[in-house]
Amino acid sequence: MIDISQEELITFAEAAKRLPRRRAGRKVNVSTLHRWCTRGCQGVRLEFLKIGGTRCTSMAALQRFFDALTERDQGEGHGQGEDAPRNVTVSRKQSIAAAQRRLGLDRSPSAESAGRTVTP
Repeated sequence: MIDISQEELITFAEAAKRLPRRRAGRKVNVSTLHRWCTRGCQGVRLEFLKIGGTRCTSMAALQRFFDALTERDQGEGHGQGEDAPRNVTVSRKQSIAAAQRRLGLDRSPSAESAGRTVTP
């Protein structure tokens, strides 16, 4: 929650100007901030206060919003931790090969040279 005694309020237009540019060097649009407040992003909503007809937020609220998004993203295994698969395709192929071996459907050249029966 935004504490107006501790945090400086800024309008969405001012907040959009202070944020880093996005793809292709484009500025963050004010409507993006409105969407972050109403619908949220990945289940996280930007804190705001409505003063008259103007919605305001703070840089601290933006920081909390971005921190929550980052935590959410890293919590879903998208980070570069040790447990993250090095390549999804490689791990998928390994899983398929292991399943085929368990089912006796191993088509690898080593299976044929070992004299095992390879079923189509």
